[in-house]
Amino acid sequence: MRHTLLALAAIATLSVGTAQAESATYAVDPTHTFVTFEIGHMGASTNRGRFDKKEGSVQLDRAGKTGKVDLKIDATSLSTGTAAFDKHLQSADFFNVAQFPTIGFTAEKFVFNGDKVSEVVGNLTLLGKTNPVTLKASQFNCYQNPMLKREVCGGDFDTTIQRSQWGMTWGANYGFPDAVRLVVQVEAVKQ
Repeated sequence: MRHTLLALAAIATLSVGTAQAESATYAVDPTHTFVTFEIGHMGASTNRGRFDKKEGSVQLDRAGKTGKVDLKIDATSLSTGTAAFDKHLQSADFFNVAQFPTIGFTAEKFVFNGDKVSEVVGNLTLLGKTNPVTLKASQFNCYQNPMLKREVCGGDFDTTIQRSQWGMTWGANYGFPDAVRLVVQVEAVKQ
């Protein structure tokens, strides 16, 4: 009888361990997720903007050290705080939101440092072109949200892209840099 109880306890322990190792789906929380960009302005200052509307999902298996991301950004929600600048950035000179209203980021490779995500390797689709990008984490954590009563995972990620890879070249002849820093602050709620 004692051996039977020990065997059942061992099976139960293995079952719990297997359940914890399974991938979980998280919905991107748009109120705690921000996608911003920074580009130098004539060597004197930095122009910044953000996209106010975004949605997506994350699949994360921390035990298996794998994950997937599908993030959609509404390019028409671009905001710099200055209406005239927003209008120019939304024009065909830059984001061409009339023709390309959605920016996408998908990834199927997560790199871990211990139990923390350190990089997400994926593809950025902008202006109808897709190129690889690697988002590096400056912080990452999962926690039990006391208000939602659910697990939330998130972090701050960034990368620098060359905008010309997506065909965004306006202003290069004036001295505007090709390099654009992208910053993604994301939190996603376990479903």
